[in-house]
Amino acid sequence: MASSTATSSLPERPSRPNLAFRQLRGRRSPAEFAALVRRAAREIGERVSCDARYIGRVEAGEIRCPNYAYERVFLHMFPGRTLTDLGFAPRSSVRGRAARTTADAPVTLIVGERHRAGETPGALLPYDTPDGHDPHDPHEPYAKDHLNHEESDVLRRAFMTGGGATVAAATLTPMGLTTDTAAAVRSARRPGSPEAAALEEAVRRIRLLDDRHGADGLYRRAAAPLRAAYALLDAGATRQTTAERLHSGAGELAISVGWLAHDSGRFDDARSHYAEALATARMTGDPALEAHAFCNTAFLARDAGRPREAVRAAQAAQRAARPLGSARLLSLLALREAGGWAGLADRTGCEQALVRAQTFFGRGRSDADPEWMSFYGEAELEGLEAQCWSTLGDWRRASRHARRAAQLQDPHFTRNIALYTAELADDLAREGRPDEAAEAGLRVLTLLDQVQSSRIQSMLAGTARVLLPHRRASGVSDFLDRHACAPRVGRA
Repeated sequence: MASSTATSSLPERPSRPNLAFRQLRGRRSPAEFAALVRRAAREIGERVSCDARYIGRVEAGEIRCPNYAYERVFLHMFPGRTLTDLGFAPRSSVRGRAARTTADAPVTLIVGERHRAGETPGALLPYDTPDGHDPHDPHEPYAKDHLNHEESDVLRRAFMTGGGATVAAATLTPMGLTTDTAAAVRSARRPGSPEAAALEEAVRRIRLLDDRHGADGLYRRAAAPLRAAYALLDAGATRQTTAERLHSGAGELAISVGWLAHDSGRFDDARSHYAEALATARMTGDPALEAHAFCNTAFLARDAGRPREAVRAAQAAQRAARPLGSARLLSLLALREAGGWAGLADRTGCEQALVRAQTFFGRGRSDADPEWMSFYGEAELEGLEAQCWSTLGDWRRASRHARRAAQLQDPHFTRNIALYTAELADDLAREGRPDEAAEAGLRVLTLLDQVQSSRIQSMLAGTARVLLPHRRASGVSDFLDRHACAPRVGRA
């Protein structure tokens, strides 16, 4: 962190005390509050070296807007609040200042490498520096670097390699994204079409890996390209069309990373990423991105036990999507709404939304369908309808749709086959067909050699609990024994 006495780190306008942040500290001393910040950072996997001096600088107004690491920590500490609520200035009012003041000097964009216990060698983690120093620590050698202050230190991490539009985190491995072993060095210039194309490709690759392997091994590694994407936004594009592509790509990447968090059980993280994407969509007037962000928010709200929020988010998504002309998108969004109504035990509302979903789906595909909807076909329609009936307690109807979903799914979507089959196993178990449930459960256990998904493991654990009283039924004992011995996926 730059010293508060360094002129390059001071705001360009007189500091105003941050009274809102001071009020949140309450009766705690700055040191005590800093300790709470560090603990909150550890809870969400961030790295900040917060101390009493940093808290003092925030309260004095010297830090008008925190960097992305501190932003995530503060929003985690005070859920439901925005940076403005915490007394900070909008990021748009402070972005890019360092880049402008150093336009004539070359800027080195560094991709750091670390090897930590239990992680892929070379994996890039947010805010790592090449030699392991924390740039937010005032005692570290990077502290006096004028590019390391709160508004622009993320510019050090770039996912572009010199000379081309390659994504540094684009190496495909069974566990997820790894970082190119060579440091990426570029001279300072504004991003253009190659960077926008690379960002779009990063989104595609993350989705591809999730389709095949599930989210658990990907989440931490996918966060680094997301930081880099917003660094590109900070740098600013020369052309409006490129800027629009960068904003759209960064928003889609935020949604993809949010989904990885969602599927691996990190609901708070997912909510934050989806909100980030929604803010980007609103700021740039991008209805397609807004519809996608609301779509995922509705799904998350349903899974998090907030069905009314799920309904409202799905309806907001439909309002944003109507001008886009994609019947398939409206079909999926109607299914999101149906899931919310099911969570509210409103069978009529659920059935009406399901009818709309099927009607829109029947209109077929079109050129207006978003690229991210490649997963949405008849199998997903059946699978989501199965979840609605399951929520409503109609196990027979749920198991019929889940079975059809598993049969229809393209073999490429290994994770979804495991998901639908897990849904089938649970519905059959609750319907009172333990032998068939155990058979389906065993198929899921076989697929878990390829798929890492906390969601699927949680579903399978629920099925095992339902089947415990039926251990003597055909195949149930074998399923329960194998399930008990199966490795559990930890959060990566």
